Amino acid sequence: MPTDEAELLRQELESVFSAADFPVEDPMELVPVLPDGPATTFEAGDVTVSVMDFGAKYGDYQEYPYETAEDLVDDLLTGFHEEGLFE
Repeated sequence: MPTDEAELLRQELESVFSAADFPVEDPMELVPVLPDGPATTFEAGDVTVSVMDFGAKYGDYQEYPYETAEDLVDDLLTGFHEEGLFE
C-alpha cells in the first residue's frame, strides 16, 4: 500500500531525474541533474534517503539502461519498499 511519504518521494525523484538526458546507461549520468551532486538527499515526511544510498543499499533493484525517469523511480521505490525505508 503506498504511503504518503512514498508518493511525495516519487514526485521529488521524478521531478529531479526527468531533467536527465534519457536514455541513461549508467548512474553517473544522473549526477549533473542532482541539486547537490553526490551529496543530494531526498526527503519526504520522516523519510530521508541519500543519493549515495541508491547504489550502496538499493543498487540491486536498478537495471540500467533506463529509458525514462518514471522507470528509474519505479525501481528505486521498489527497493525502498523492499528494504523497509517506509516502515
